[in-house]
Amino acid sequence: MSFLYNFFISIFNGVLPVIGLFTPKLKLFVNGRKESFKILEAKIFAEDRVLWFHCASLGEYEQGVPVMEALKKKYPNHKLVVTFFSPSGYETKKKSTLADVIVYLPMDTKTKVKRFIDLVNPELAVFVKYEFWPNYLKRLQAKKIPAVFISSTFREDQAFFKWYGGFMRKALRTVDYFFVQDNISKNLIQGQGFENVTLSGDTRFDRVSHQIEMDNYVDFISEFIDDRVCIVIGSSWSEDEAIFMDFVNQSPNEVCFIIAPHEIKDSSVNSLIQKIQKKTVLYSEKEGKQMKDHQVFIMNTIGYLSRVYSYGDIAYVGGAMGTGGLHNILEPATFGIPIVIGKNFEKFREAKQLQKLAGLFSVSSEEEFSRVMQKLVDDKKFREKTGMIAGHFINSNTGATDLIVKYLVKKIEETSKY
Repeated sequence: MSFLYNFFISIFNGVLPVIGLFTPKLKLFVNGRKESFKILEAKIFAEDRVLWFHCASLGEYEQGVPVMEALKKKYPNHKLVVTFFSPSGYETKKKSTLADVIVYLPMDTKTKVKRFIDLVNPELAVFVKYEFWPNYLKRLQAKKIPAVFISSTFREDQAFFKWYGGFMRKALRTVDYFFVQDNISKNLIQGQGFENVTLSGDTRFDRVSHQIEMDNYVDFISEFIDDRVCIVIGSSWSEDEAIFMDFVNQSPNEVCFIIAPHEIKDSSVNSLIQKIQKKTVLYSEKEGKQMKDHQVFIMNTIGYLSRVYSYGDIAYVGGAMGTGGLHNILEPATFGIPIVIGKNFEKFREAKQLQKLAGLFSVSSEEEFSRVMQKLVDDKKFREKTGMIAGHFINSNTGATDLIVKYLVKKIEETSKY
């Protein structure tokens, strides 16, 4: 099985340049990896002490941030190297100042793995949630570099738990420790004989809980809302627009909307504007406008959504009406507001948990959306009670970061050169 894996990964690596010709995203995937070693050689030196975090994409990066921040504070003289597998993670965070070096992860071929590990020579390797690369794990073990998985989840349908998954289970045995999000994951991996596992929860709860302590004031948002009931529609797609647009267009003046679409290119924003019958203002055109005279504010920019949620009375979080995946519900939940989402969220554990607690509502049609939203708008006590449930859900699930960091600090001290 090891031979077949290395054969196919080598073939895949060889055809990548051809694959990269077909779509812009694949082109980024291919061309970005051409720069990885060049960047590392320019920024990593033999005397450096390095901590390495690998994140498949943007969501995993956000999960890793609280742990990265804690370790940077504890070890300010260490260099932090962050690798991404996907363009959506790397292209969004490549200029982040949290890490000293951010690169695409070279492919899991033996040659590239040896070059990467020998060059970076980390004291510790942390893999966030997903991605088990056998050659990387084997090389880390050979060099006695601890490998730790944090915020991990396991499912029964994964290869690790199938009769043919011996090769992947062998790769897992190179890992020093697993911090998992739920009991299902813990039971699955313990069922394979692993005892080096702790139920820690999800570090994203710690990440979003800090947002409420920050200064979330935004002058133009405050001016726009002007004491009206505010519904924040975050990270919406066209499938989401299809169910909320009728409610927006029929709402009274006492209700206002802030819409932060997932796609902010001009064509997508213009398409959205054409469907809205209420007086609308764009972020890019807000200067000189009387914000409170508008009922809909479209945030055709990035970087504000977390703070915008702090102004909301109700949040609709997009992504689950289509197949692209539900966006982050924890950000609005931390501000203690009710959350409404679409119908496709079976893979999102936190959404299912919050729904069971009655802090989140799932809708599948215009009629359901309007019915739930009207109830939340009209019934202030119901709205506040539902929001309180969401806020408590966040507060009761924090603490994963402290648990993980204590272990990582111990491992770093054990491998310390002095």
